[in-house]
Amino acid sequence: MSQIPIHEGLFTWPAEQSQLLGSRCLNCGETTFPAQSDCRHCSGRETDVVPLGSKGTLWSWTIQSFMPKEPYHSDENPETFRPYGVGYVEMPGGVRVEARLTPNQREQLRIGMPMQLEIVPFRTDEQGTQIMTYCFSALEE
Repeated sequence: MSQIPIHEGLFTWPAEQSQLLGSRCLNCGETTFPAQSDCRHCSGRETDVVPLGSKGTLWSWTIQSFMPKEPYHSDENPETFRPYGVGYVEMPGGVRVEARLTPNQREQLRIGMPMQLEIVPFRTDEQGTQIMTYCFSALEE
């Protein structure tokens, strides 16, 4: 089965150690995710794509207990839907990334816990290609 990223430029993949990719403004140094060609801080138009790393700290979280509304596309349907964790993971350098969390029970999540990037299947398209996305899982301390 072939696999492709959900969007080019979000993460390095396939790679032994995948990393999220962001952008850094060459004028003011602001770093953002996802990568952008313009700076949201100073409106500068000179940015570089930079690796943000693969590990971070859980900054905030919640449990999504209902299926997202359209135009959300996944392999889940109302019969197979399971609640999932979603939160912000603070990467080195201070960028906070919104992501699904593989721990999906309240007892498994706590603010400040170390997290590890994972590249996982999101859905399968009409041609049978697996669409890959990123999420974070708990990192053993």
